[in-house]
Amino acid sequence: MKLTFIRPITLVTSIAILVAGCENMTPGENAAVFGSGAGILAGSLARAAGASTGESIAIGAATGAVVAMTTYIIAKRRATEKQRQIAEQRARVYYGRLSPAKKTALKKKKVRYIAVDTAKDEQTSPKAKKAVMIWDTQTESVAGNNVYDVQSTPSVGSTAKFDTYSAEYVGAGG
Repeated sequence: MKLTFIRPITLVTSIAILVAGCENMTPGENAAVFGSGAGILAGSLARAAGASTGESIAIGAATGAVVAMTTYIIAKRRATEKQRQIAEQRARVYYGRLSPAKKTALKKKKVRYIAVDTAKDEQTSPKAKKAVMIWDTQTESVAGNNVYDVQSTPSVGSTAKFDTYSAEYVGAGG
């Protein structure tokens, strides 16, 4: 068999074994494994594309941090009407209280979405610290109908990845 066929098969098999072995890991362990792996891959790709060693390390570290934050989401599910109403109310109050300067600063930082706490319910994971929804600052409405159960609450003002959204976490918006 040619070497060009063996390498892809070996890579796919290795990834399958890694993913299968991660099924019983905690969210923190998953964050470490997948964040590190993504960081190494991103840094390697940056270096191969011509970035300096320092730049490729910085790119790898930043990518690893984003991937690690993403994996702290325990569950994503459909929000109840009550959860949606609470998130909408909290986001509107928070956004309404922002000064024009802060709204301009958010636009300059290209922050379109904010993550706001909503109510936990009977479907919320017992491991979840918070139930969070995403609010779109451009349409001034809840983005989608998903609630995210998070094990590790981001600090207020930090940007975290929720599914496909990069959102600034505002807590309860108060």
